[in-house]
Amino acid sequence: MPSLYIGLMSGTSLDGVDGVLVNFEGQRPEVLSHQALPFGTSLKQSLFDLNTPAENELHHAALAANRLVHVYADTVQALLQTSGLHPHQIHAIGAHGQTVRHQPGAFDGTGYTLQLNNPSLLAELTGIDVVADFRSRDVAAGGQGAPLVPLFHQHMFAHAAHTVGVLNLGGIANLSVLPPAGDAQGFDCGPGNALLDHWCQQHTGQPFDNNGAWARRGQVIAPLLDGLLEEPFLHLPPPKSTGRDLFNPTWLAQQLEGFASASPVDVQATLTEFTARACVADVRRYAPEATELMVCGGGALNGWLMARLQSGLPQLQVVSTAERGLPPLQVEAAAFAWLARQTVRRLPGNSPKVTGAQGARILGGVFPA
Repeated sequence: MPSLYIGLMSGTSLDGVDGVLVNFEGQRPEVLSHQALPFGTSLKQSLFDLNTPAENELHHAALAANRLVHVYADTVQALLQTSGLHPHQIHAIGAHGQTVRHQPGAFDGTGYTLQLNNPSLLAELTGIDVVADFRSRDVAAGGQGAPLVPLFHQHMFAHAAHTVGVLNLGGIANLSVLPPAGDAQGFDCGPGNALLDHWCQQHTGQPFDNNGAWARRGQVIAPLLDGLLEEPFLHLPPPKSTGRDLFNPTWLAQQLEGFASASPVDVQATLTEFTARACVADVRRYAPEATELMVCGGGALNGWLMARLQSGLPQLQVVSTAERGLPPLQVEAAAFAWLARQTVRRLPGNSPKVTGAQGARILGGVFPA
């Protein structure tokens, strides 16, 4: 009998929602349907603005969460329509929410992580149980609350004979290290697409650098790259996580002081190299024995970024996860379907070795339909 879950992911790239319908009945999860719905310009701007303090932000956050959930509900409806299924056939929806602040361990020793969501509304709109707020329990247990995908990566991509790296290039980049025996490791490397997309939108009007074609035309500005690579976060040991709280337009503007005459295309080339170099350094440092690096997230579709990763890691085979059976834009959504299943089954969803939490924890809250 099928064991069906839906996973919904809207990441730091702020481009929209990826939704997958997954059957967990077999030994390997099977994605039955994938739908991607973009954010409207107004919602995208609202979510972007909520990454930084502003007047009356509680009000704006609550309304943005409601609007986000309507996109989630439309995604669920599209998945049901394409698969010919009914809500009662789905065990649960794993709804990550939209991260707007991520400050684990900060301020009072516990800190917080905040994902905009309204799982009660989503359960009401879809008629399906919803599992949400996955990160907060790990933070409460002293962890980073991120990344949460390494256990899923291990379930999907680990190899019995050699170490595998899985690099998720969303708005932020995170690396999972999957040894043939033992626990997975994982942490955030630094920026993924967040700075690239911002700079491209600002200077070309396009939401992203399609296949890295714009960056490919530019020249890397060596002094700027050297300064970017001095960012202290890059040199912290794991466990560590980050987000737009750090890698945002304000941070980038500070880095660009003294480079006012730089060509925008050269800055794009430098930012692409920065993303690649930060990831390459962590693969070399924490997965020196790996033979393969699988890449997922939107960055896997950036041919120039993939080429720069391969150039920095000539001893590895750098490939899209599509070549290993799961397209790159489906991986994170499938991970949250898996995490929802873990919660429903009352099984842990975090890895203390990854997040630094005091122990394994059942993640998230359940909102019955």
